[in-house]
Amino acid sequence: MTLMPRRGLLARAFSLFASGGVLQPSNAAKGDGMFPADFVWGASTSSYQIEGAVDEDGRGKSIWDVFSHTLGRVRNGDTGDIACDHYHRWREDIDLLSSGNFTAYRFSTAWSRILPLGTGIIEHRGLDFYERLVDGLLAKGLRPWLCLYHWDLPQTLQEEGGWLNRDTCAKFADYAPIVAKYLSD
Repeated sequence: MTLMPRRGLLARAFSLFASGGVLQPSNAAKGDGMFPADFVWGASTSSYQIEGAVDEDGRGKSIWDVFSHTLGRVRNGDTGDIACDHYHRWREDIDLLSSGNFTAYRFSTAWSRILPLGTGIIEHRGLDFYERLVDGLLAKGLRPWLCLYHWDLPQTLQEEGGWLNRDTCAKFADYAPIVAKYLSD
């Protein structure tokens, strides 16, 4: 048995979806098919896997930056340094979501983009990015769903013991309301 590479599988699945071979969001929203009319069709990403711009606008290092730059850790030496370049191409990404008839987008904030050292001084350019993203989603009728942490701990906190250090929980409790304050309407 030959296994299809993951990218090939995803490409074929998307092709089937786009060709109408499976229930599409536009049909589901009308109540046609097996999903209820109020079913939420959306897409989901994580900051490290999509944003790129790891050295821009004051972003601190995350555990993934260090891990992916350690020789032999990641196949082909791939990193998230550029990733999908969502940090610069977020408007185009929102257009893709909108054209796909999605109604929601779940994204994660990079803790190290907002608090580069995991605590302390707030990097407002990071918050501004997420605010533009949320405003752009709302302008296109997409509901933003936010994940505060998607396994990209600031490296400075990892060096202090990471989640095994109870202080990390306290620092997360400081981080969460900062994001809520800036991104809540």
